Amino acid sequence: MAINAIGGMLTGLAGTTPAGERPAAGAGARFAQALSRMVEETETAASDSNAKVSAMLDGTGDVHEAMIAMQRADMSLQLTVQVRNRLMNAYQEIMRMPV
Repeated sequence: MAINAIGGMLTGLAGTTPAGERPAAGAGARFAQALSRMVEETETAASDSNAKVSAMLDGTGDVHEAMIAMQRADMSLQLTVQVRNRLMNAYQEIMRMPV
């Protein structure tokens, strides 16, 4: 069983433009796609975890695979929640700026 890194979910979230330069016009769309992909991967990890736990309860699956799938789903959810928290903090900071 291959263990994939959760860090792959962050691909595309970090900008690659140097400081002081404006991002390309499609940067917003790429960022939205990266966030969408992150949510989809979190949902996939949760459904995989549910399937592995169901298989374990049926006696056809392995306890270790179920536990690894549950931990992967938990870490994925925690990462997604932290990204959401950072985005909300950034939005609130922007809204507090005087115009």
